[in-house]
Amino acid sequence: MFRRSTSLDHLNSLSRDTAIQALGIVFTEIGDSHLQATMPVDGRTVQPYGLLHGGSSVLLAETLGSSAGNLCVDEDSMCVGLEINANHLRAVRDGTVTGTATALHVGGRTQVWEIRIEDARGRLACISRLTLAVVPRPQM
Repeated sequence: MFRRSTSLDHLNSLSRDTAIQALGIVFTEIGDSHLQATMPVDGRTVQPYGLLHGGSSVLLAETLGSSAGNLCVDEDSMCVGLEINANHLRAVRDGTVTGTATALHVGGRTQVWEIRIEDARGRLACISRLTLAVVPRPQM
């Protein structure tokens, strides 16, 4: 499904000096039809009550969906977020969460990705859906 080849090292290098790196998100797996990353549940990603912040989960979800989407387009195009939603289903207080993005629709103008975020025990903590627009890549 992915048109462009990449490596985990390359994806992680693109995250340097971004919100992705600041939250400790690390790409961990590229499958035939999915992309996976982890994020720590610590002082960078929790809210004042010690629970994983919903915004941190959404940042992980958008990171995964957008990164996966951009692997599905040619070099002249890129994907940008149009809409994201997230349902927070289980509180997470510590450890690491793992997000997995899988495509629901990969079209020429839009893409829709489902991102499942699970706690360290494999329990679903958040389910998100991201809609991306496929647009021409700006010429630099």
